[in-house]
Amino acid sequence: MVKCSLVIRCYNEEQHIDRLLSGIMQQTLIDREIIIVDSGSTDATVSIASRYPVKIVSIRPEDFSFGRALNLGCRAASGDIIVIASAHVYPLYKDWLENLLYPFQRPEVALVYGRQRGNEITKYSEHQVFAKWFPETPDPSQMHPFCNNANAAIRRQVWEKLPYDETLTGLEDLDWAKRAQRLGYQIAYQPEAE
Repeated sequence: MVKCSLVIRCYNEEQHIDRLLSGIMQQTLIDREIIIVDSGSTDATVSIASRYPVKIVSIRPEDFSFGRALNLGCRAASGDIIVIASAHVYPLYKDWLENLLYPFQRPEVALVYGRQRGNEITKYSEHQVFAKWFPETPDPSQMHPFCNNANAAIRRQVWEKLPYDETLTGLEDLDWAKRAQRLGYQIAYQPEAE
């Protein structure tokens, strides 16, 4: 069993997937597997991803929900920790995975999410949102369920008890975090996992 499995949901991400996968390959943590959950891409996403050591699973567009795609990827994963990344994000530093996984040393942590920030094309208002929801200060056991599956990790044994709700059209990450907190698990924010 690998230390962590990365589950990446994608649909027509040919502009971004190479940058994300290249960033993953440069990580200092190498005990990992990568699972691509493609929901019917019609561009070169799957072709580009196939150049990397990935496992590709597919979901038909008509069967897609965020939760269903995540559950499919989590079922295909073998790691104790499942890292979830959106195909259009990428790590800024080579120790992104190590930093994201660090809070799991505490057994009560069910989910860790990392910092996000925009780039040169991000609008001013979006930068303000990032600054509010992804501050520089860590929160190892936050009281609210906010998190974001674009850059997060979950404990596999908790997911086995609490699969993602496949009926939701969005906010499946907040729903999952809220249900985990109700069972006494903690949510951690790790800004160093950027």
